[in-house]
Amino acid sequence: MTATVQFDVFTSAFCGACTRTRAVLARAAEYIPGSTVVEHPIETEPDLAESLGIASTPTVIVRDSTGAEALRLTGVPNVHHVLAAGVRVLEQAPPHVPSP
Repeated sequence: MTATVQFDVFTSAFCGACTRTRAVLARAAEYIPGSTVVEHPIETEPDLAESLGIASTPTVIVRDSTGAEALRLTGVPNVHHVLAAGVRVLEQAPPHVPSP
């Protein structure tokens, strides 16, 4: 299995900071092969947001290849912070050994 990173971003309508966060995540994802960005609008996914303790938007949950939460960022991160979080997750992943 190849190590991957998923960025779950919790947003709300009319949130200027959420718009900026989307752009930052899209930019950072260009530099992390295999990474994905999944947006969760709290208006349409309130139960998920509540179950994860999302208190404000934007909130980014960085997940490893198993889907486990590795890190949480609130507010508008910069590309450097998102890349550092992604690298941290990848460094903690077990090495990929190709099949013979």
